[in-house]
Amino acid sequence: MSTFQAPKGTYDLIPPRSAKFLAVREAIAAPLRNSGYGYVETPGFEDVNLFARGVGESTDIVSKEMYAFETKGGDRLALRPEGTASVLRAALEANLHKQGNLPVKLWYSGSYYRYEKPQAGRYRHFSQVGAEAIGAEDPALDAELIILADQAYRSLGLRDFRILLNSLGDKECRPVYREALQNFLRGLDLDEETLSRAEINPLRVLDDKREAVQKQLGDAPLLRDYLCDACKAYHEEVRELITAAGVVFEDDPKLVRGLDYYTRTTFEFVHDGLGSQSAVGGGGRYDGLSEMIGGPALPSVGWALGVDRTVLALEAEGVELELPAATSVFAVPLGEEARRVLFAKVTELRKLGVAADFSYGARGLKGAMKSANRSGARYTIVAGERDLAEGVVQLKDMASGEQTAIGVNEIVAELESKLG
Repeated sequence: MSTFQAPKGTYDLIPPRSAKFLAVREAIAAPLRNSGYGYVETPGFEDVNLFARGVGESTDIVSKEMYAFETKGGDRLALRPEGTASVLRAALEANLHKQGNLPVKLWYSGSYYRYEKPQAGRYRHFSQVGAEAIGAEDPALDAELIILADQAYRSLGLRDFRILLNSLGDKECRPVYREALQNFLRGLDLDEETLSRAEINPLRVLDDKREAVQKQLGDAPLLRDYLCDACKAYHEEVRELITAAGVVFEDDPKLVRGLDYYTRTTFEFVHDGLGSQSAVGGGGRYDGLSEMIGGPALPSVGWALGVDRTVLALEAEGVELELPAATSVFAVPLGEEARRVLFAKVTELRKLGVAADFSYGARGLKGAMKSANRSGARYTIVAGERDLAEGVVQLKDMASGEQTAIGVNEIVAELESKLG
């Protein structure tokens, strides 16, 4: 046992379970790549003010959960708690919005960090795949992203998830709602911290998960009743587009999400098999974020889907992913000459894209065959001095146990044919 262990609230991804995470990332990314989204990768840490301004100082993410630190040079940095602010910062810094092709469509995959109380589905280090469409105000973009996320989940075989949809209005209609909500909240029995939050951003209170708070919010004014005509029309078009695409959703007038930068469309993917941590992903439109972090007006929309929680959702439904075999062919040499010949054949198979492995170390036949079984290989090549003297190797079908002698120079073509 090592002296060290993974920090509290984190985990190690190790085989064979790590293959599920890779498959989930690929499934989420696949429809994005087919829809004009290019890959972007940003640093794991950023200027702390990027998140304080963009995500919002009144959010739990910034006020309680962000890993912030000061460098030896005196810079204040933070491990990224989410992806959107970083991706938008990178796009602005690279002037992607000035290249004449808006929206700028980007996708990303990476690790994120929040200091939260660890529990099933909630970690201090977690993985997400996200997508952002930057620089265009169009209901079709909002609909596109919701449809692509739905497509990704269904391609994995996930079925028992729900899409919650709402509109948060814009700078024209939200201030009126904000005042009405603040007046309502001032009349409730709330603690000082929550009342203070209500004065900064009252929508954050609607997102409070505590039962004592939620019990008092039953008669809270709803934003949908305060939407201006433009926001109503915009939201209705989003609803019509995703409905026409066959995507089922639920209107949730209390959905606000946990970040300050959202405007108009907001949505969340939830899975009821995950207990209290039911959100597997979500996103929305953030038309003012670029200006918040010092850029020009760039209306944008995006989402992030949790890889960890998606894996848990798949396991909750009992969905078994069709994962590619880690090893298709395993080579077992008996003697030095066989090691040289079979290692060359394994190398040749790998170059052709066949997953092949080799019995390393001075193992006997029994130990080597145990390794072949554990590898999950469909075929094992066994060769000793007598086989090579006759110009053949033994090819064993690991499912049927059938063993056949194949010419040394024919084995690669034979395996290519058998493995399709």
